[in-house]
Amino acid sequence: MGVRRLIAVWTAKLVSVACRLAGKQGVTMSGRIALRIDPNILRDLSAQVRGNIFVVCGTNGKTTTNNLLCSAIESEGKKLVCNHTGSNMLDGVAAAFVLAAKCNGRLDADYACIEIDEASTVRVFPHFQPNYMVLTNLFRDQLDRYGEIDITMNLLDRAMKMAPKMKVIVNGDDALSAYLAMESGNEAVTYGITEQVFPTKETGEIREGRFCKRCGERLEYDYYHYSQLGMYHCPKCGFARPEVDFEASHIDMTEGLAFDVRERATDQVRHIQANYKGFYNIYNILAAYSAARTAGLSLGQFDRVLRDFNPQNGRMEHFSIRGTEVILNLAKNPAGFNQNISAVMEDQREKDLIIVINDNAQDGTDISWLWDVDFDRFADPQVRSITVSGIRCQDMRLRMKYVDIHSELIADVETAIRKRIEDGCGNLYVLVNYTALFSTRNILAGMK
Repeated sequence: MGVRRLIAVWTAKLVSVACRLAGKQGVTMSGRIALRIDPNILRDLSAQVRGNIFVVCGTNGKTTTNNLLCSAIESEGKKLVCNHTGSNMLDGVAAAFVLAAKCNGRLDADYACIEIDEASTVRVFPHFQPNYMVLTNLFRDQLDRYGEIDITMNLLDRAMKMAPKMKVIVNGDDALSAYLAMESGNEAVTYGITEQVFPTKETGEIREGRFCKRCGERLEYDYYHYSQLGMYHCPKCGFARPEVDFEASHIDMTEGLAFDVRERATDQVRHIQANYKGFYNIYNILAAYSAARTAGLSLGQFDRVLRDFNPQNGRMEHFSIRGTEVILNLAKNPAGFNQNISAVMEDQREKDLIIVINDNAQDGTDISWLWDVDFDRFADPQVRSITVSGIRCQDMRLRMKYVDIHSELIADVETAIRKRIEDGCGNLYVLVNYTALFSTRNILAGMK
């Protein structure tokens, strides 16, 4: 088995290098080959982690939360394994461990922070049982792959039962995630935002968790943050948002993001400030902070971590190209896209937009979710132009037509970007769904 593991590690590393030289990511392929050579390699390498193994699951925010948690742990002087690239199915998880291994086939790691696709948890957990799961939220995503949310919840429930000692750090503002964690039998720690941030109680957003999972009654909300996240209770059976263990309050988004976090167990309050856009990033920061503190980390350098943290892999990633500021962000489902729109509209400057929509297998071939996104919010004088691109650019142009917003169609993404850099206003947002992310990022990196 030692020889097989060595061959698997060496081969995976060679494949990774070859793929990078060819301009491809190659992470998933490295993991797939390693598992074929040594089917036990993930189990064996994960067992060499000296401390805790965290997994991060949920529809939106996994990559940012996982990478931020990794940075927070590294700031404590710890060595860790992390799938920074967001390759989060079984092959990608295996690759994270295999590529982190030394050439002798051994792993030198204090912790592991692994983002896992929700549907893949039942394939990964037979290889190792994590100490902690961070559950960010549950929204409708890729109906042709996941089906309805109940299917995803059932898969996560099965995974939690595979790891009964695993502690779940869950977003208490999401009725679906909170219900799943409370009913799982696993010990749960909750986080959430305990104040009304936005003045309106009701919006036109699609809300997935409108009905109580215990009794089927329609949930009542004191207020919403976005989608189904907010302060909820069931008038029939009493199911309600829990009193959270990590409570965010005094939200200020005038210059970046600022808020206080109170730890209920110690009554300790910490002020957090980050130069990020997007209300949803409060949840990402709060999730990472809650997980690290639950695991006993002091986070003495957390302010520096937030100051130095640069979102990668197309999560509000910044590029400066010939005098144009470009922000690349992933938008792959209605809840995520609506939050992207909010982040874009927080910028009061004139701006150009490029929206790239593909329908490859990893995106989900059903793109009907576009009709649940509030694109009418782009009808604003500060939005100078909208360009639609990608495989389904015609569908995206039709969607914009139905909200009476003009858009220019340029199917080739690189051509669209070059044109907006040449004739744009110098402030460009590029919103892409999943399979467009890596290629668009490569285009921007090459132009930079």
